[in-house]
Amino acid sequence: MMSQQHGFSVGIERMNDQFVVHLKAFGTLTHEDYKTITPMLEGAFQQVEHPHIKVIADMTHLEGWELKAAWDDFKLGLKYGSSFDKVAVIGARPWQDTLAKIAGWFMGAKVEKFSDYSHAKAWLLE
Repeated sequence: MMSQQHGFSVGIERMNDQFVVHLKAFGTLTHEDYKTITPMLEGAFQQVEHPHIKVIADMTHLEGWELKAAWDDFKLGLKYGSSFDKVAVIGARPWQDTLAKIAGWFMGAKVEKFSDYSHAKAWLLE
């Protein structure tokens, strides 16, 4: 049996009430992946009364979500969505365009999809 790598790598930068979250997702995400990442994000965001969050999400190696993980992602977005200012999604797969559009509906953030990191980061910080 072959094991598949999956999960997140996360970096969080903070300047006063401003956060820039660098997120890289890979493989097929599981509920266990969200059990790991959610406390990290919540711990950082709860330190500030009204956080302003910008996200650069590298999804180039994301294959998808297990059903329970998709629900975890949705709940996380609902809980903090109004705190998000901008989300830059990096990806090359057509379904990621749809993902970016749907994410924008549920968050108060501007969501854009990019094919490379440099353009995504420039847009995020403008």
